[in-house]
Amino acid sequence: MIERGRLASGSLETYRHQLEPWAAFLEEQYRGTPAEPKVNTLHLRRYLAKRRNENISVRTLAGFISALSGFQKFLSQKKEYAKYTCRINRLKYAEKIPDFLSQKETEELFDYIDKNNYLARRDYAMVSLFYLTGIRRAEMAGLKLQDIDFRKKVLTVLGKGSKVRVVPYGHNLETDIKEYIRTRGNFAGGYEKAGAYLFLNYRREPLTVRSIDRIVKKYCSRLGKRVTPHMLRHSFATHMLENGADILAIKEMLGHSSLATTQKYTHVSTETLKAVYKKAHPRA
Repeated sequence: MIERGRLASGSLETYRHQLEPWAAFLEEQYRGTPAEPKVNTLHLRRYLAKRRNENISVRTLAGFISALSGFQKFLSQKKEYAKYTCRINRLKYAEKIPDFLSQKETEELFDYIDKNNYLARRDYAMVSLFYLTGIRRAEMAGLKLQDIDFRKKVLTVLGKGSKVRVVPYGHNLETDIKEYIRTRGNFAGGYEKAGAYLFLNYRREPLTVRSIDRIVKKYCSRLGKRVTPHMLRHSFATHMLENGADILAIKEMLGHSSLATTQKYTHVSTETLKAVYKKAHPRA
């Protein structure tokens, strides 16, 4: 029901996942009611209370409210669907400081080098790409060979809301990607063609977002902690800021539409400074 032309497939899947429990709840509420029931605010309050009792975080519920708001805007386009909408109040929640790796931990991560076959080389290249560019999982899944410009040292990625942006990369990542593509060519064989996806699974098919998530977690488990692609993205932004990068430049590289979204990384750096102060100062 949501316009596919405006939303990436990952966003559609997220909204579907957020709204399905709501639809199931309404079906349960409607049992034994007239054939043309109306949705009202009381239904929404009961649903939110039920989800909180299931230990669902306020942040997650705020995401649901956002998805429901968008869906109701769609419904309001036709008069006959108005009865399926209700008043929505925004939920307020404390912004969680993103999890990230320290610079020492990322160095340790890249010390574990295993590149003796295609899959090992692929996994290393994926982790390297996440940390050195800060792109999202869906953006990596959509990367094609033609999206890499080795002459200009930039990637072209399709971000949220189908927005295209250009992301720079450096010499180290260029080396990793070129080595990976050579290995990939031998692995892919006849699959190599224009428009082919950069990262392939063992069946020579494009990787899904879920597969990318699983592979990164498995690769990074050697650190002894749970590391996700999003944590590598957070680490990219945090380390750039810690080393003096301009926050507006970081905003553009991450593909954030609002500077407020990027500013959460200044809180991360502040927390880091506070931790150093508390540990090092004799009267802290």
